[in-house]
Amino acid sequence: MFSARRPLSNLEHLIMQVVWAKSACTSEDVRATLATRHPMKESTARTMLARLEQKGYVRHRVEGRTNVYSGVEAPQSVAAKAVRQIIERFCGGSVEQLLVGMVANDVVDKRELERLAQRIARRKERKEK
Repeated sequence: MFSARRPLSNLEHLIMQVVWAKSACTSEDVRATLATRHPMKESTARTMLARLEQKGYVRHRVEGRTNVYSGVEAPQSVAAKAVRQIIERFCGGSVEQLLVGMVANDVVDKRELERLAQRIARRKERKEK
């Protein structure tokens, strides 16, 4: 079975958006960027970044006395792994079951599914060459 990191809380996701947008940031950068959306003390930002590091989402380097954080993976990679976990848990590992459920519940419409099928076919053709 697929093993994934522990999922992101809403606040952790907000912080990861800052980390991904800035490529590298400090706890003060996070606090200042989120000040209007989610006010927090710098100590809270440091704590949250430490938790994200424990979960494997960020890493840090030290510059002087300051920790500078960066994401371990791109957001699309994190999203893909989260979807894989959903597929394993709820669809018995079947991507087809997930897609059928998404179409049946109007999450993905027929045209979008056809576009995806075309993109997959083109990618498959490129790999075969």
